[in-house]
Amino acid sequence: MKVARHTVLSLIGVLAFAAVAYASGGEGGHGIDAEMWKNYAFRIVNFIIFIFLIYKFGGEKIAAFFGGRRAQIKKDLEDLEVRQAEAEKKLKDVETGIRNLEQEKAAILAEAKTQGEAIKTAIIEKAQKDAATMQLQAKTSAENEARAAFDRVRAEIADQVIEQATKIVREKLTDKDHERLVDEYLTKVVLN
Repeated sequence: MKVARHTVLSLIGVLAFAAVAYASGGEGGHGIDAEMWKNYAFRIVNFIIFIFLIYKFGGEKIAAFFGGRRAQIKKDLEDLEVRQAEAEKKLKDVETGIRNLEQEKAAILAEAKTQGEAIKTAIIEKAQKDAATMQLQAKTSAENEARAAFDRVRAEIADQVIEQATKIVREKLTDKDHERLVDEYLTKVVLN
């Protein structure tokens, strides 16, 4: 409010000096007559009334406008300072990140290499366990097949031996020998 008042008073003073200068310099240096002073006074009074009316009816709004504008500009400047500080902080973070980029890259590569080695070791161990399991299964399967083949061969040999023995016994055993053998076995069975 004080600023608006000072501005209005300063404006009035400048206009008054300008009017005096205008009034004193006219018509080739002749003196100032009374009618010019009346005209000059009338204009100054009109101007003062005009400024008063503007001040009375629009002074607060004008002062509020310029005061609000000043406050808005001050707020915008503060916001800009805050944003500038944030931007500088982000810039420092980015610069630090760029400086640490090689270290981070080396750390990531080392970690990836370590993980790769761990995966490689796990794969090799699993492959070795799978190979051992497969060997054991193959050995067991081979033993079972060998046993089964051996049992088949034994059964075939036993069948052939029985067949040959039956053939030999039929050729050499007479009916009399046959009856005697049956009697001996029956006697053994009955006695036991």
